Parts: sequence; C-alpha cells; structure tokens
Amino acid sequence: MSSYVCRVADEAGTVLRRTFPAASAEDCRRYFESEGYCVLSVRRSRQKFSLAFRGSDKKIKPRDFISFNQEFTAMIRAGYPVLRCLEAVGGRTKNPALKGVLGRVENDIRHGKSLSDAFAPFEDRFTKVYTAALMAGEISGTLPETIGQYVAYAKTIERTRRRIKSAMTYPTVIVCFSFTLILLLLNFVLPSFSTFYADFEAQLPYLTAQLIQFSLFIRRHALLWPVLLAALVFAYWRMKRKPGFRRRFDEWKLKVPLARPLIVEQAVSLFARTLSLLLGAGGSLVESVSLSSQAIPNKFLAGRMESVPAGIRNGEALSETLAKAGFFPPMSLDLIRIGESSANLAGMLRELADVTEERIQQKLDTLVSLVEPVVIIGTGLLVAGMLLSVYLPIFRIIQVAR
Repeated sequence: MSSYVCRVADEAGTVLRRTFPAASAEDCRRYFESEGYCVLSVRRSRQKFSLAFRGSDKKIKPRDFISFNQEFTAMIRAGYPVLRCLEAVGGRTKNPALKGVLGRVENDIRHGKSLSDAFAPFEDRFTKVYTAALMAGEISGTLPETIGQYVAYAKTIERTRRRIKSAMTYPTVIVCFSFTLILLLLNFVLPSFSTFYADFEAQLPYLTAQLIQFSLFIRRHALLWPVLLAALVFAYWRMKRKPGFRRRFDEWKLKVPLARPLIVEQAVSLFARTLSLLLGAGGSLVESVSLSSQAIPNKFLAGRMESVPAGIRNGEALSETLAKAGFFPPMSLDLIRIGESSANLAGMLRELADVTEERIQQKLDTLVSLVEPVVIIGTGLLVAGMLLSVYLPIFRIIQVAR
C-alpha cells in the first residue's frame, strides 16, 4: 500500500495538505471526496521507499494498537457511538499507519459496514483473531467487554514476547562478542605470525600451518565475507516468504534439542490463550480452533493442527483431536479434558496458558544462566588453543637457537 499526498479544500475554502495510505490515487481521491473535501491534487509520497524499507507503512506497533483499543473501549462504555469514537481516537493517533487505517475504517462504517467488516481488509496488519473477536462481540451485543478481553490478551502476548526477547538479548550479545574476538584474531593477529615463521624458515606443526593458512585465506578475501553475509540474509528474507520453505525451516528448528521444548510450549500457550479469548467472546468451537491454530508462530506445528476442526465436526472431543496433532504435552491435554467435562473450557485454557508461560520463563532463565558460562568457557578454550598452536613453534625455535 502506497502513501499519497493530497491537497484538499474544506467547506470554508481552507486548503489543507493530508497524507493518506491507499491502494491507488483514485481510492485516495474517493476517500477525501466522501469526507466532504474538494480534492485539488493527489500525488504519490516521495517517502514511500523509506517507509516501506522501515516497515512503518505496513506494520503497526502492538503498543499503539493496544492503546487505541483501550481508548476506544472506554468511549464505547461511556455511551458514545462507534463512529464518533473512531473519529475522536483516530484524530489523536500519532502513528501514521494506524491513523490511515482508522480513517478507512471510519469511511467504511459511514457507508454501512459493520465494525468487524471494516477491519477485515487489514488482517495482515493486525490479526484475524481481532476481527473474529469484534464479530463475536457484535453478534452477542457485548462489544466493549469483548474488546476489553482482546486488550488483556494482546497485553499478555506482548509481555511474553518482550520477556523472550529480553532473555535472549544477553546470550546473543555474548555470542556476537565471542565471534568478533575470534574473527579479529584470525584476521589481524595470526597472519602476522606467518611472516615471522617465514623469516626463520621454521617447520611448523600441521595444526599451526593449517590455522595460519586459514587466517590468511580470511584476510585475502576480507571484502567477500560482508557481501556473502548480505547475500545470505537477502536470500533468507526472500525465501521465508514462501510457505514451503518457512514450514521446512520451522520443522528443522524443532530438531534443535534445547529449542524444541520452548517452541512447543510457546505454540501451546498462544493456541490456548487465543482459543480462550474467542470462546469467551462467544465464538463457535470449530471456527475458534481454526483461528487459534493460525496464532501458532511455528508453521510446521500449525500445519499439524489442520485436521483438528474436521475432527471436532465429526463429534470428537477437543482433547482427543489435539492429542492426534502429536505435540501437545500430556499435562495440557489433561487440563483441556477437565475443562470440557466441567463446562469451563475457556477458563481452563486460560489457566493452561498461564502455567505454560511460567514454564517458558523458567526454562528461559535456566537457558540464559547456562549459555553465559558455556560460551565464555568455549571461547576461552578456542582462543587458548589458537594461541597455543601459534606459540608452540616459537618455543621450538628458541630451543634450537640455544
């Protein structure tokens, strides 16, 4: 979606300049004309490339969307009409992408669409869970309560995401620092020893000779490595958009011993919390399970959930169909089974999500505490081995000289 700069005039004749995201210039013109403006000119924004590169033209920060829903819910509960709420909150929104979306939603509602239908074209920016929650709230007549539940859900998801990101920051910094240290040794320190040994015409041990040859190879092709790294990053960025590659890559991640438990429990937590939200909003079990499966970030595990809605339609219990997916832990299946038998499935799913998120946090804390000493010891041994293999011939030269 591109951004367009429009010069418009209001009823008083005041000329205004507005920036609006739209699929085409004609869509942008129609929007402002429906708002009662006289459109003087429309041109594509010159900042399109930079906005697309930064992702701000397509992505909306979760905290901005949460803040919008909080204000929106408060005004609805105060008795204001939906359209007036959108006008008020949209006028105060500072995020340009969210402001543009709210403007188009407001225009669609003026033309007779429901709130969920107006937000439906923007599911790629939010989630299908949000539009499903809006639809359930409209049907049940509990829109403020449903949006409030979604806000609590979004806050929990965002808090969990930040926890994981924060927990993985420190190990990532340590690994990057260790890699940089080894790269500096190979690129600057070890090649200087090759000249030293060549002057003495010393017979080098096999390990020392191979290590020096490797360091010289890295130094000779110093400009190649950044280009190769950039090419790999670009290739991965292009390939990850393909569903087949993303699914195979996610399947490979499950084979990593330490990563598999975290990935599986994160999938169970997100599925359970999303399903709890949709069922609490009044959604049907089959449709809610289908939407909740899409909330699973690992595409391979999400693919294992494709047969679950069909199993429920055939009369099977939710716990039975989830067991056939093959990755739900026994504890989670037991809690879901209890929720089904006690007619409190939404509540038990919420409990399951809370318990699973606590286990994820505990495992992350343990992983972080283990990564630091392992990386430091491993880097120390590697650097010590490199230096020892280089300095051993010096000791031999000294003995020969004596």
